[in-house]
Amino acid sequence: MSFFLTTPTAIDLGVNIDHVATLRNARGTTYPDPIRAALAAEEAGADAITLHLREDRRHIVDADVRRLRPLLKTRMNLECAVTAEMLDIACEVRPHDACLVPEKRAELTTEGGLDVAGHFEAVRAACKQLADVGVRVSLFIDPDETQIRAAHEAGAPVIELHTGRYAEAHDEAEQQREYERIVAGVRAGAQLGLKVNAGHGLHYTNVQQIAVIDGIVELNIGHAIVAHAIFAGWDNAVREMKAIMVAARVAALHGAR
Repeated sequence: MSFFLTTPTAIDLGVNIDHVATLRNARGTTYPDPIRAALAAEEAGADAITLHLREDRRHIVDADVRRLRPLLKTRMNLECAVTAEMLDIACEVRPHDACLVPEKRAELTTEGGLDVAGHFEAVRAACKQLADVGVRVSLFIDPDETQIRAAHEAGAPVIELHTGRYAEAHDEAEQQREYERIVAGVRAGAQLGLKVNAGHGLHYTNVQQIAVIDGIVELNIGHAIVAHAIFAGWDNAVREMKAIMVAARVAALHGAR
């Protein structure tokens, strides 16, 4: 586990291994092995391993989840939809964290946050089902006060704020508006006593501004690391992302003094 966890300037990196599995499945081979990628990411400084078991199994499959769970030295953050099938799998595997996310079969990647307020009873029941077997629940939501309050009321101790609109903004003004929404969301979550994570669309040149936000505990990043690894190597790609995040956080803290 990374030594950064013991420092007051810590910010954790959850490495998403989905797109290692995407590359494997593109040719129907057994390689590259996402399990090997997960273990190497831990050695390179990852504080958690994130993987999304989608209903269509387009990348991660059930066997990946079951193989990986007993091998991790850090934490498994299993992303899944609020369905009976997925909740049963999560309760069986018992990852350290289960992040509940919305799913649409036609989407290339998760397009927005879970509508907790609109599906409150189902989400609350899912939170209880997972908590009853010792799984910490995270809800992937937009940085919206209504959704943040609903997440708290549903019993989730953790939220992950969707940074996709910030990452995909068309101009600086739009990006700044989305950034301010994220900052406000972090503050709202922290005031309610929630652990606040963030992720989606973050890469090596836009992660710095998110990493400096006081109150964000963990960033979950996958596609950018997998893409960079083609040129830099997997270990280096993980180390570089973690170093960028921590350097931004340290610089912000020193600048505030």
